[in-house]
Amino acid sequence: MARLIWTESVLRQLEEQADYVALENPAAARAIVQTVFNRVEQLKTFPESGRVPPEVPDSRYRELIIGTYRLFYRIDGDSVLLVYFMRAQRGFPAGMFR
Repeated sequence: MARLIWTESVLRQLEEQADYVALENPAAARAIVQTVFNRVEQLKTFPESGRVPPEVPDSRYRELIIGTYRLFYRIDGDSVLLVYFMRAQRGFPAGMFR
């Protein structure tokens, strides 16, 4: 079973998205956070279940599509390092994957 490592930046990005949604719909914001945590929990058992981002097909990074969000991570031995969380509609953070 893989160990999950949440980076500060991912937690901050998730919080920012939830705060934005909560301005209009606090229940939806809570649901987003819960859904993200539930999906990420699955990576403990199935770390390769996310796809390779199509923008960087030769990358060691993978991503989960969670509703209208993308969560990027990489597998490092028996750990899953969560590295970036964003709305899917935003531009791809190419510089992060160099």
